[in-house]
Amino acid sequence: MELIIRNNADRPIYDQIASQIKEQIISGVLQPGQALPSIRMLAKDLKISVITTKRAYDELEAAGFIVTVAGKGCFVAEKDLELIREQQLRQLEEHLLAAKDLARSCGVSREELKTMFSILLEEEE
Repeated sequence: MELIIRNNADRPIYDQIASQIKEQIISGVLQPGQALPSIRMLAKDLKISVITTKRAYDELEAAGFIVTVAGKGCFVAEKDLELIREQQLRQLEEHLLAAKDLARSCGVSREELKTMFSILLEEEE
C-alpha cells in the first residue's frame, strides 16, 4: 500500500491517509478482507505519530471502509461499492454546484467556466 503524505498540504495528515486508503479500496487496489498495515507499522513507515495513524483508521472504520479484529488487526471491509460510488457522485455534484455558484457570483460566463474545466482536465492527462 502506497501513501503519499504532504506536510505542507492544507489537509490534516490523518485525512490524507484516510482519503488515500479510501480511494484504494474504491478503486479495487485494496480488496475486501485484505489486511492493512498495523497502526504502529504504518506510523513508522510514514514517520508520523501513532495517534495520527489511529485517527485515520478510526475515520475509515466509522465510515465502514475497514473493520478491526481484536488481536488480529485492521482489514478492508466488505462494502457495497455501488453505494460508495453514489455517495461520491453526490459529493461531486455538490462541489460542481458550488463552483457554478461561485462562477456566477464572479461574473464568469458559461463558456469561460467550460474552458477552465477543460484545461483542468487536460492537466490531469
